[in-house]
Amino acid sequence: METTHLQHDPLLDEPSTSSMIEPRSVRPQVQDDEIDLLDLLIVLAKRKRLILGVTLGSAVLAAIVSLLLPNRYTATTKILPPQQSQSGSTMLLNQLAGGGMGPLAAIAGSSLGIKNPSDIYIGILKSRTIQDSLLSQFELMRVYRDKRASDARKDLAGYSDILAEKEGLISISVEDKDPKRAAAMANAYVNELRKVTQHLAISEASQRRLFFEQQVQQAKEDLSNAEVALKETQQKTGMFQLDSQAKAIIEAIGNLRAQVAAKEVQLQAMRSFATEQNPQRILVQEQVVGLREQLRKLEGEEGGEGDPIVGTGKIPGVGLEFVRKYRDVKYYETIFELLAKQYEAAKIDESREAAVIQVLDQAMEPDRKSSPKRLVIVVVSTAVAFLGAVFFCICKQALANVRQDPKRAARIEILRHYFRIRGAREHSRL
Repeated sequence: METTHLQHDPLLDEPSTSSMIEPRSVRPQVQDDEIDLLDLLIVLAKRKRLILGVTLGSAVLAAIVSLLLPNRYTATTKILPPQQSQSGSTMLLNQLAGGGMGPLAAIAGSSLGIKNPSDIYIGILKSRTIQDSLLSQFELMRVYRDKRASDARKDLAGYSDILAEKEGLISISVEDKDPKRAAAMANAYVNELRKVTQHLAISEASQRRLFFEQQVQQAKEDLSNAEVALKETQQKTGMFQLDSQAKAIIEAIGNLRAQVAAKEVQLQAMRSFATEQNPQRILVQEQVVGLREQLRKLEGEEGGEGDPIVGTGKIPGVGLEFVRKYRDVKYYETIFELLAKQYEAAKIDESREAAVIQVLDQAMEPDRKSSPKRLVIVVVSTAVAFLGAVFFCICKQALANVRQDPKRAARIEILRHYFRIRGAREHSRL
């Protein structure tokens, strides 16, 4: 049977029928890497039952799980941490700054600055000491069903949120299944913080008080030992009194040595909060140098020219041992008195800077649950299930298309072959 072909008319410039009907074999194929929205919709419509089933099933399962989750409540308390008052050293530096020593005051003032009080108290609240106290007070190892204290501490830290707010307040939030216990634990944090701060030297005055307390105790022991040694010397030598001149020299030497020791202790205490450029520290160093020079003259073989007090080298050899013991007693007696005054002054400063923790908002029993967010759980689970089902359908259709292509199907078989070989080798090694 002959087929008639309409020839192309150059005048009308119209294509022939043969050119309009093109065989499927020679049509340009759409590239496999391109995404056709219509084909994608067809794939999803083809597997709509699978997608809807997975989505609805996940939604129902998420709703059941969210209903089975226990309600949790969050109680919050807010406290105002103690503010560090301006110490006497800082006030002196501010006065020097107005007198033309601004750079020096700035350098020394930076060394006197103490860390942010909020950061210090947050660190105390998160300490193991307070955590262990709460574990014991509320029996949290039984509540959290933990066998080890370390695991209970981790759970307590996870359910507790302690942070510093911009306004300078500290917020303490505790989450628990029992609303009463949540409020009680939040308030217990504040009570334990008060107990701990009473035994810690946090402020500058507290640190000075603790330092001088140790020094006074040591000076008291040294004075007691010196008195015992003097008594033994008196019993051995039979000498109980000195002439007025020797006594004056010994007392002067003892006083000077005690003043030097006290200044050195004061200088050592200042090293913990003052730099080398601190004016007070420089003044104390100069005082130590002057006192040592006077002490050197009195302890020499001869006194200074025109000095009515002779040196200890001119005291007769008889009773020299008694003189030395007596001098030690006067030395430790004077240094004990000086350190005791420093200690009392530090105690007064500490009482002025007492760490008073003020509660702004006390934790109350919450009347609303904070978790779980059941609606959020259902919505998120449903969305994830829907997207996962869509992704699975697209991947499955793409794999089917690849298998229909002979070249790609052969490559997949080669890949499987190599995986089988490698798996067999590993199995043989085992």
